[in-house]
Amino acid sequence: MSAPADGGPGKGEGLLQLTRVLRAGVPRVGVLRAGVLLAAAAVTAAGIVATGGAPAQAAAPGASGRCPTAMGRIACVDLTHQRMWVQDGRKLLFGPVPVRTGRRGYATRTGLWHVYWRDRHHLSSLYGGVAMPYSQFFSGGEAFHAVQEPMSAPPGSHGCVNLSSWDARRLWGVLRLHDPVEVFGRKPGT
Repeated sequence: MSAPADGGPGKGEGLLQLTRVLRAGVPRVGVLRAGVLLAAAAVTAAGIVATGGAPAQAAAPGASGRCPTAMGRIACVDLTHQRMWVQDGRKLLFGPVPVRTGRRGYATRTGLWHVYWRDRHHLSSLYGGVAMPYSQFFSGGEAFHAVQEPMSAPPGSHGCVNLSSWDARRLWGVLRLHDPVEVFGRKPGT
């Protein structure tokens, strides 16, 4: 492959170099870290291929028009892209951050909901007392809450919107009781 005019690696050459570095580093970093690095490389590769050599850019929150801008502060959950954010009109207040939503048979319900109960130290009454820190319930038993697993860990939740501990704690400081929550899209595979 030939190098572009700017002197940087040509399309594909940078990915090839990244793959060589990752493969060389696998024995030193361990299986889990290697898996994370290879997953990151795959996402990067997909973005580079899809955009003809430029890193892929995520669409701006609200660009789809699926989350209302005339309701004031609102939490938006995009099931298709597995991310959420909070906006006030067109102003972004939080996120977007990756989330993990309902698995097959437990799809997260779509629609307009409202936060009706918050419990910072909630324990599940349905799933054997499992810790659900920073729970903010918005649809029946569905809530935003922290989990210890990575957001990419399959298969998904039992309908809740899972966040990292860091993101769930930050979201706790942004959302309030009665704030609207718009859930839209469809999680791939559900």
